[in-house]
Amino acid sequence: MILAVDIGNTNIVVGFLDGTTIKAQGRIGTDRKKTEIDFLINFRLMIQVYSINLNEIEGSILSSVVPEITNEVSHALELLLNKKPFIIGHGIKTGLNIKIDNQKTLGADRVCDAVCVIEEYKTPAIIIDMGTATTLSVIDKDNNHIGGMIIPGIKTSLDSLSSHASQLPFISLEAPKHLIGKNTVECMQSGIIYGNACMLDGLIDRIKEEMGDDCSVISTGGLARLIIPYSKHKITYDPDILLKGLYYIYKKNN
Repeated sequence: MILAVDIGNTNIVVGFLDGTTIKAQGRIGTDRKKTEIDFLINFRLMIQVYSINLNEIEGSILSSVVPEITNEVSHALELLLNKKPFIIGHGIKTGLNIKIDNQKTLGADRVCDAVCVIEEYKTPAIIIDMGTATTLSVIDKDNNHIGGMIIPGIKTSLDSLSSHASQLPFISLEAPKHLIGKNTVECMQSGIIYGNACMLDGLIDRIKEEMGDDCSVISTGGLARLIIPYSKHKITYDPDILLKGLYYIYKKNN
């Protein structure tokens, strides 16, 4: 079993994986003020809650898009397992050929997503990850990561709208009964749900046109499941590609 950790801008996802099977999974709020001891306590509590045998964990791997706490989490994992974790970044074998202007700028989460999709899905492929930001990653038929898009995330956009427009309330993320909203809340819900679905449909069409080929489309991230039912494209929802990607990368380096 391995311990896989992904530090995102909003949450830290912790997975206990036996192969690509996720035996248990939990989340910790991304608190930039926490110390390595705080994170160590969090990991120990998860192990206790999920009845994980610590002696069965052979090692760990870490991806992060929040460099301020990467070292603290890494040190916590080392204290927990008495072994340094692999950290996605320079010097780690991923098997992914990245064809963008500066390979170092590709987020660790997008690297993990791409590695899993290449292992488990047909390429060329479009990967949609909907979290704090919405990202699209494009994998060509030769399994190269050739680029993509970064867009303000659904909740990020919605919270910003409510914060900056005095007469617009903070609302829950739900689809309205009708596309054409009948009141302010329904109009906002329609805009955020159908608007994002239409955006994805348009981007998928344009990516396929530029690629000159059909593509598999895979989505992940906690907010994706709210949007993809309203897309006109066939989109496979797989919430675990990042953790599974971490497993595949761990095996390439062990």
